[in-house]
Amino acid sequence: MTDFIFRRQFPIEWGHCDPAGIVFNSRFFEFFDRSAWLMFEAATGVPPHELSKAFDIVGIPLVGSQATFLAPAKFGDVADIESRVSEMRRSSFEVEHKIFIGGTLAVEGLEKRVWAGRHPDDPLRMKARAIPDAVIAKFTGA
Repeated sequence: MTDFIFRRQFPIEWGHCDPAGIVFNSRFFEFFDRSAWLMFEAATGVPPHELSKAFDIVGIPLVGSQATFLAPAKFGDVADIESRVSEMRRSSFEVEHKIFIGGTLAVEGLEKRVWAGRHPDDPLRMKARAIPDAVIAKFTGA
């Protein structure tokens, strides 16, 4: 588990919800994705749209995702999300997300992402690359 924890707060809007005013479950994956990219920006100082230029990568694509829904989030709620890299490997990493509504843990999520560059034989494909030590250090406090 890394030392760097990214936190943000956001309102639950009508567009996040189903007709009953409860957040539609797939929207949580959008919240996770947004927080992962913002976490990288906060840790590295590089905006998401500039990651490819700064690190010579295509991006940090999602290759796996899961969530556990513990309590509902409703229109008008304010959500607090905590995101952290829970495991850093050579070319992949896992991001753990926790969403709280009014101090109650509502959703836990886990994403697996890959540090991906262009494939050397086919520029239309991606290939995993080693995560630079300087990037790892931003998350581990090294």
